[in-house]
Amino acid sequence: MAEDSDLEKTEQPSQRRLDQAREKGQVARSRELSTFIVLLAGGGVLWFMGASFTRQMVGMLRNGLTLSRDMAFNTGLMMPRLYDLSLDMLITFFPLLLAVLAAAVFSPMLLNGWLFSVEALQPQFSKLNPISGISRMFSGSALVELSKAIGKSILVGGTAAWVIWHNKDAVMALSTQAVVASIPQMGHLVGASFMAIVGAMLLIVLIDVPFQLWDHNKKLMMTKEEVRQEAKETEGDPMVKGRIRQLQREAARRRMMAAIPTADVVVTNPTHYAVALKYGETGMRAPVVVAKGSHLTALRIREIAEENHVPVLEAPPLARALHKHAELGESIPEALYTAVAEVLAYVYQLRRYEKQGGTRPQEPDKLPVPVELDPAAGDSDLVAALPH
Repeated sequence: MAEDSDLEKTEQPSQRRLDQAREKGQVARSRELSTFIVLLAGGGVLWFMGASFTRQMVGMLRNGLTLSRDMAFNTGLMMPRLYDLSLDMLITFFPLLLAVLAAAVFSPMLLNGWLFSVEALQPQFSKLNPISGISRMFSGSALVELSKAIGKSILVGGTAAWVIWHNKDAVMALSTQAVVASIPQMGHLVGASFMAIVGAMLLIVLIDVPFQLWDHNKKLMMTKEEVRQEAKETEGDPMVKGRIRQLQREAARRRMMAAIPTADVVVTNPTHYAVALKYGETGMRAPVVVAKGSHLTALRIREIAEENHVPVLEAPPLARALHKHAELGESIPEALYTAVAEVLAYVYQLRRYEKQGGTRPQEPDKLPVPVELDPAAGDSDLVAALPH
C-alpha cells in the first residue's frame, strides 16, 4: 500500500518542474481568453470608429465607381487607381488591424507572461500515431472542449438572437433613411451589436481560465517518489553529501595537523582543550590559530607538538577562551592580546635558554584572561573540577 501511494500523483509540482515545463512550452493556455481579447479589441474599435469607417468606405466606394474619361479610354491608368484605393483602405482600417494584432500578441501574456520556446516548435512524430489520436478524441480534455463548444454556440447564438430581436426596429428603420445617413448608423449598430455578443463570451472566459490553470497544475502533479528523486538531483544524495562532508573534515583535519609543527606554542587545558598559535614578527598583525581541538583531538595536537619540539604550556583559562572565541586560521581576539603576549614572551625566553643556557624562565601564571571570555568562569564547580 505504501508503494502504491508513492506512485500516486498527490504532491504539488515543484518550482523546478514548473520551470522545466515552461522551457518546453508547456504552460496553461486559454484559447477562449485570447479569442475574447481579440474580439473585444476589434469590437471596441468598430464601436468607437464605426461611423468613421462607414463614411470613409462610402467615399472609397464612390471614388472607386467613378471613372474619368481618361480612365475609360486608357486602361493603363486602372492599376495606379486600384493601388491608390487599396492604400486608402489600408490606412482606413489600420487602427482596426493594429488593435487586433496587438490583442493577438499580448493576450497570451495575461496568463504566463512572455514565453518563447524553441523546443515547442520541434516536430513530435508521436502525435501522428492514430491510436494516440483516437484516445485523445475520447479523453477528458476532449469532452471539456466539446462542452465548451456547445456552451459557446448556445450562449453566443442566443445572445446574437436577442441582439437582433432587440434592434429589429432600428434595422428596419435603416431602409427608410437615405444611403448616406443610413450607412454610418448601420456601422454604429453593427459595432454595438458585436460588442454585446462578445460580452457574452466573458462567461466562457471566467470558466475556462480557472479550469486551464487547474488542469495544467494537475498534469504537472508529482508522486512522492518523484519529489524525493528531484530532491536528490537538486540537493544531492544525502549519503553522498555526508561522505563529501566527511572527506572535507578529514582533509581539513590533516591540514590542521600538518600546520602544528610550524606553531610557536600550544596552549592546553591540559587535557580538555589544546590550541596551537603561530606568530611571525613580519606580515602578521596578531598571533593566528593554526590548530585547535578538544579531548582526543587535543591529545593528538599535544603529541604532534611534543614530537616536533613545539613548546606546550598549560594555561586552562586561556586555552578555554581561545578554543571558544578564536577561529581556525584567524587572528586571536584583541581582548586576549596581553595574555598571549606573555605566553609568547615566555616561549622566546625558553628558546634562548635552550640555546644559550642560564636560568630557566618561569612559566607565566595568572594570565590576564577576561572573565567574560572564559566559558567556565561563571561556573565555580566546573572550574574546580577542571584540571589546572
